[in-house]
Amino acid sequence: MAKAVAAALAATSLAGCAPLILGGAVVGTGLVVTDRRTTGMQIEDRAIETKAESRARELATLGRINVTSYNRTVLITGEVPGETERAAVEKAVSGVENVRAVVNELVVAPNLSLSQRSGDSLLATKVKASLVDAKDLAANAYRVIAERGVVYLMGRVTEREATRAAEIARGVSGVVKVVRVLDIITEEELAAMSGAKK
Repeated sequence: MAKAVAAALAATSLAGCAPLILGGAVVGTGLVVTDRRTTGMQIEDRAIETKAESRARELATLGRINVTSYNRTVLITGEVPGETERAAVEKAVSGVENVRAVVNELVVAPNLSLSQRSGDSLLATKVKASLVDAKDLAANAYRVIAERGVVYLMGRVTEREATRAAEIARGVSGVVKVVRVLDIITEEELAAMSGAKK
């Protein structure tokens, strides 16, 4: 398990520069760092996140907002002072160029404390490690975000992979709920992708 946690931490820290290390490997774990998005899509998602975060922070200066884009679907998490800010942030993020869909999971509540945010980071790492431990899943096909004990799974996966990952995440201690923000592909599309990367 310690090896899996180390691998998950390495994968999480490397995710921020995925276009630069696409096809690289985390030495000693056998975990190949891959992404089912094209390099162009990864760069586009980065640009969406940067623009969306900037717009969101201008609107909700008292809140704490996180923006995650995967395949042009944007997940917004965090806290805002009221429903007006929540709606305004969603509208602003929806207006960012190339955004395909927005999943607004902002809550109207006081900002989480540093210790609560640290607990969520640890929870996301534990879920990622559990996905790494599962021999029937490609752990790096998923992005894992945790907020207030709720785990959000993002990625391009088959229905089988989506169901299995959600089942694994639900089994991790401390997970309150699992929300699937996944692009579902067919087994044939997955096979074609796998063949193209060989």
